[in-house]
Amino acid sequence: MRLLFVSPYLPSLIRVRPYNFLRALVRRGNQVTLMALQPPGDEGEALPELRDWCEAVHVVPHSRVLTLVNGLAALPTRFPVQAAYSRSPTFAQSARRVLAENRFDAAHIEHLRGAVLAESLNGLPTVYDSVDSISLLFGKVLQDAPGLKSRLIALLDLERTRRFEGALTWRFDQVTVTSEADRQALIELGSDAARITTIPNGVDLDYFRPTAAERDPLRLVFTGKMSYHANIAAVEDLAQKIMPLVWAEQPDAHLMIVGKDPSPAVQALGQHPNITVTGFVPDIRPYLSGAAIAVSTVRYGVGIQNKVLEAMAMGTPVVCSAQASSALKTENGRDLLVGDTPEAIAQHILGLLASPEQRALIGANGRQYVENHHSWDSAAAHLENLYMAAVQHHRNRRGFISKGND
Repeated sequence: MRLLFVSPYLPSLIRVRPYNFLRALVRRGNQVTLMALQPPGDEGEALPELRDWCEAVHVVPHSRVLTLVNGLAALPTRFPVQAAYSRSPTFAQSARRVLAENRFDAAHIEHLRGAVLAESLNGLPTVYDSVDSISLLFGKVLQDAPGLKSRLIALLDLERTRRFEGALTWRFDQVTVTSEADRQALIELGSDAARITTIPNGVDLDYFRPTAAERDPLRLVFTGKMSYHANIAAVEDLAQKIMPLVWAEQPDAHLMIVGKDPSPAVQALGQHPNITVTGFVPDIRPYLSGAAIAVSTVRYGVGIQNKVLEAMAMGTPVVCSAQASSALKTENGRDLLVGDTPEAIAQHILGLLASPEQRALIGANGRQYVENHHSWDSAAAHLENLYMAAVQHHRNRRGFISKGND
């Protein structure tokens, strides 16, 4: 198919879902043109690969001033501020030019922040990748986020986003999300269940794979973008509620917190002699392959935890909270270890630290699980079906309107 892929940011190894969707779609023979905003702070590190894969890549810079103006303009309206963030006259002008010069079968719209960009596409059949239910996330942020700023943002946009997500299937021909919980949330808000499909994230199984590197038998690792409020809450729980229980029995256990932009609260955790906060690293694989255990203590969240899938793909045994594995079809005790309380998670950690054999078994089972359930090629095949369904729905809708006018 000839596809126009629209994103509110440049896909990359951090923006893992659109990045791998693009690569898999091209590998499967589709001709893809990418149109993306480049928001403030987005350095476009993956642009060489994107330009190599795609028929064309159109990048529209998006200034901080414009994002602020967009947010302020949305405040007195019923439109989500998060979606208004991406309004761009320059993007609209570029889209008109691209559409005038090319023919596309369908468009792919990425994320809530990209939804407003669909207004420039002259009614192309569209698949909207919501990724998660953002209103479901905002509801959880209001309950559990540690910071006042995060709660205020969620409070400001929650009802607006609920209204917007309740009408997704009026706006778009097909919708996809990463987990069944997110799908159910959109349905409960009013979107048409028949046109919402769950497509889980995959894992790049060649990039994330077990290595022969020697693992430190007392090292734990937590990975993620460490400015994100859910990760901050998770790592605070890990360092303050769980690790003291581990250190009481295994005082030499060492926790590595690996991820870009650690908040001041996360940096402060590094003052403990048994905790290292790395900040940005160019490659997380050595940290995963060198650790005895990967820990994901997510307190709240939506969608799929990529950090869990990537660790499992590396053959690193995972200990996690129930929330961190809620979107997976894993078996507790076989593919990973799940704890509902700090005490349960600490006991799982201590049990694995004491048993190299159990670590090896859980790690191998985790790798097998992602091989069986989280292929990007399979995800792209599902997307292709949605693009075709979007084209058919678009034709049916136009035919219905035409007959109504007759």
